[in-house]
Amino acid sequence: MAVERLDSEEVHPEFPENGFVATEKASSGVLREYDESVAPYLGGFGKYQKQLILLTWIPALFIGYSQNSDSLLLAQPGYTCKSAAVSVGNRTINPVSYVNTTNGSRTAYVHGNDSSNDIKNADCLCNDRKYNISIGLVQNVVTKWNLVCDSTWKVHIAKFSLLVGLIFGYLVMGVLADWFGRQPVLIISVIFMLIFGLTVALSVNVTMFSTLRFFEGFCLAGIILSLYVMRIEICDPGNRFMMTMVASFIALLGQLLLPGLAALCRDWQVLQAVIICPFIFMIAFICIFPESLRWLLATQQYEKAKSLILQINKKNRVDSETDVKGIMPELERELTKKPKKTCIVKMVGTRNLWKNILVLCVNSLTGFGIHHCFARSMMKNKWENTTVSHNSDIHNMMLSSFYADYYTMAGIAVASCLAMCPAVGFMGRRGGLLMFMILTALASLLQLGFLNLIGKYNLHHDTDLKETINRKFSIAFSIIGMFSSHAVGSLSIFFCAEITPTVIRGGGLGLVLASAGFGMLTAPIMELHNQKGYFLHHVIFACCTLICIICILLLPESRHQNLPETISDGEGYMRQPLLPPKKGGEQPLLLTNSELKDYSGIHETPVRHAASSESNTANVVKSS
Repeated sequence: MAVERLDSEEVHPEFPENGFVATEKASSGVLREYDESVAPYLGGFGKYQKQLILLTWIPALFIGYSQNSDSLLLAQPGYTCKSAAVSVGNRTINPVSYVNTTNGSRTAYVHGNDSSNDIKNADCLCNDRKYNISIGLVQNVVTKWNLVCDSTWKVHIAKFSLLVGLIFGYLVMGVLADWFGRQPVLIISVIFMLIFGLTVALSVNVTMFSTLRFFEGFCLAGIILSLYVMRIEICDPGNRFMMTMVASFIALLGQLLLPGLAALCRDWQVLQAVIICPFIFMIAFICIFPESLRWLLATQQYEKAKSLILQINKKNRVDSETDVKGIMPELERELTKKPKKTCIVKMVGTRNLWKNILVLCVNSLTGFGIHHCFARSMMKNKWENTTVSHNSDIHNMMLSSFYADYYTMAGIAVASCLAMCPAVGFMGRRGGLLMFMILTALASLLQLGFLNLIGKYNLHHDTDLKETINRKFSIAFSIIGMFSSHAVGSLSIFFCAEITPTVIRGGGLGLVLASAGFGMLTAPIMELHNQKGYFLHHVIFACCTLICIICILLLPESRHQNLPETISDGEGYMRQPLLPPKKGGEQPLLLTNSELKDYSGIHETPVRHAASSESNTANVVKSS
């Protein structure tokens, strides 16, 4: 009976254990070893691969325009009531000018000696306003449809629409990219991006504008995700990070150039059309940009993979006779296999992979969520209520306010990306992410707690000095926090793209990008509630940074590692010690990937059964 049970167990060697659902058995052979076998056969990171990477960089400029267009299209302009005075009850109120900053706060500049309550009552009674737009546009969405006073909430809804479209797009397009391929998702997203994006410029009311912006964001998410995945899958392990960072710098260049583009266009509808029209050149990608070879091999689409391999060899001028590892013979033998595609849902049945992706999702959410807290802290004390005498002074203040805030945030993002390059190169993905998360936590905790202690014991009588010190320290901590939180969010996205297997990389990357979108969504939510609950919002994210610091230690290190192709490969990414062993004979705390052994086939054997029987017999004799 024991022998028969052993034979039956050899047929099914894998069983669920401790709630673990066994992953699909990976196909054997050199075809699944893309970075070690297939890529060298194709010429490594050759000329053709570099051309494809260049093609993924060009759209990053247009993506940078689209992602930051809300700051111009929906900017709250300053305005002045054209009438000489406004009647409130039995009183006559002097006209008031309003200046709005990029974080949504508004400052009133009073032409006279009226109280703040009078200003508040007279604000929405003026029917004839003169708008002062300081962003290079003559008209934007707010001024066209008069979205001020009681209609201000419509502006925040319009901001929601693009972000919510991005979130849903990341989730849906990620799954479709794993099922139908990266190239079809990219082409379909580009076509519908052109349709919805150009239709946005023809909107007749704010409701139509918000609805179309949702679909524009949905399609933009498909473009961002598919380009990101293909860029990661084309590169070799040594170039993945730098190729991704170049794309990030190009997107930031688009953010920096956007106000100048707006000054040339002058009208928001022309600006929207100019931002969208360059995407029409990406339709040519259907002919010049192939499907990801790595994904074709991982999903066992060997017929298409064979033709693509021959095409790449021809482009790189690789001699097919140098096939030392037998790539083509192995491919010929596997042609009869049916394609095997995987959905992101199967990640739930894994032991380690789902935890890694969940940790990176929380990191991304925290990084982009707390970024708004630091941005608001930096800007909230910049413009205090004051009195001015000329409208020219108001216009100059508006101009300097917008450009100072806009370029400060863009400059911090550029500095963050520049700092990521040496930090990640020296400390790795996990070490760099841990360092930037610790900086974010320190900046937030010091801003929340330390500033309340400044002057508590030594500056009782010097209130002005205490406020000055508080303001300077708050700005310093805010800049540090924005710098580090941007790095946390960006590095979490890249980290997830590396440790997620090829068969579900689109879905995994879609999850972490959607989490980043949820973090960015907190900014318009706070603006909609007029910044109420801001302190609690900051405290919650500060606590999340402490949790993330602990969770980052559980992540594996992916620097100079091959990308996992199947779910079982992703499970094999085990956590390594953060610091290398100091002594040569010291053993690592955890086994490396090559040292892992499979004990799933060890069950009740005849020898073990006989040994246990003898042990039981001896115990019985001894007891008797």
